[in-house]
Amino acid sequence: MPAGKRVEPRKPRTSRQLRKHQQYVPLLRQRVTGPDRDQGVTALEFAGFLPILLVVAVAVIQLGIVGYAAQQASTAARAAARTESQKEFRGQGEAAGRAAISGWLADGTTFAQQGEDIVTVTATVQIPALIPIFDLGSVSRPASMPADSDR
Repeated sequence: MPAGKRVEPRKPRTSRQLRKHQQYVPLLRQRVTGPDRDQGVTALEFAGFLPILLVVAVAVIQLGIVGYAAQQASTAARAAARTESQKEFRGQGEAAGRAAISGWLADGTTFAQQGEDIVTVTATVQIPALIPIFDLGSVSRPASMPADSDR
């Protein structure tokens, strides 16, 4: 084809060809300009956006787990300090701290105790990871209670 020359579509020659041509022209126009021309595009856009949506959802859930672990560490430290501060229950603070928190967090919890007049217990809870390849570390919370006097 020479450059710049416009190619014209072939025109129907007979009346039968003309009727057949006129029959299909509205169908072709409907496909190009009709309401269904974007069919499937929404599904494709959703498929492209889905991984981002899942990453955000996992991040929000993991953030909730971190907050819950911090709250549970505070609860464990408070329960252990309260128990250790009572003269008749000394030595049972760790058991009381483990009993005060959720079982799935209690296994990875450690306790450190110090003080005589004021008992300070620090509970350290391992943060469980939603995706096991990430290590999120631990969260520690201290709690102090005045010890019973020997009177």
